[in-house]
Amino acid sequence: MALKMLAHVCINTKDLEASRKFYCEGLGLKKRFDFTKNGKVVGFYLKAGKGSYIEFFLDTKDYPGQSPLRHFCLETDDIEKARKRLLDNGIEATEIKLGCDATWQFWFKDPNGIDVEFHQYTKKSAQKTRKSVEIDW
Repeated sequence: MALKMLAHVCINTKDLEASRKFYCEGLGLKKRFDFTKNGKVVGFYLKAGKGSYIEFFLDTKDYPGQSPLRHFCLETDDIEKARKRLLDNGIEATEIKLGCDATWQFWFKDPNGIDVEFHQYTKKSAQKTRKSVEIDW
């Protein structure tokens, strides 16, 4: 499998602005792009280093005893090979699809129930173009 690196970690937040201020102003990370829904910003991507990001989504629900970690994502340069390896090892995975950020992706769960995403960038991926993304889910 052609695993390149940890691509991003996704965190739920009850306050997008407080998270932006903490990570951008406090830690010096740079915003790459926003996620919008019906014209309203509901999340954003921050650059956390060369090729790695932290993704935030607004989620005002309470989940007692649960971490705000939503999922983590691994980058690959051969998404079909990555999926085949999982399937060959008895790990169930979703079909490959083009996400609203123009990045190829599929999903599976680790043995602890954590959602894991694999993705492969395209030339039009928001992570490269820095254009905001209207989510379709």
